[in-house]
Amino acid sequence: MEIQHVNVKLILSRPEQVDLGQLIPVFHAWIQNQSPDELLLDIADYRHVPAGPGVVIIGHMGDYSVDDTDARLGVRYNRKAALAGGNQDRLRQAARAALGACRRLEEEPLFGGKLRFNGQELEIFVNDRLIAPNRDATREALQPEFEIFSRRLFRESQYSLSYNNDPRRLFTAYLKASGIFSVADLLANLDS
Repeated sequence: MEIQHVNVKLILSRPEQVDLGQLIPVFHAWIQNQSPDELLLDIADYRHVPAGPGVVIIGHMGDYSVDDTDARLGVRYNRKAALAGGNQDRLRQAARAALGACRRLEEEPLFGGKLRFNGQELEIFVNDRLIAPNRDATREALQPEFEIFSRRLFRESQYSLSYNNDPRRLFTAYLKASGIFSVADLLANLDS
């Protein structure tokens, strides 16, 4: 099964200390200081939606958000454009983008160190119900891909892999490491 439109969400520690309103000027600065790798276009503020998408920076190839879906606040990257290569390439690209955003937010002086990734949990979504419906057959087809990705991401450390079984939801895998990793460690693991 070839997947596209991979989303990765990194769960934040101490979500009660995060003021989503502070993201708006930070995301505006991201738009003003474009990286050559992507085109960031606009910001959408969904803070009024309970357990919703939070604050989103909309890009041409992908979106970034500090997302509170399922009341689990985290940094989420949503790849919108198709990406060449195999499933591992797509998983690594989405994870790198999410981790890069998390690193930028952790280093943002405006947050004073309050916005931190918890170092253990990661959610992966496939935002394409036609290619990857949330069914047992999809889980069986993608399980080996997630295991390869998890071993690389967590450097052979113990981890658990579970899935959301609600057929009305996007196909979602939950990865949880037994140890705690920094954003820098996870980025280095992906590149090794």
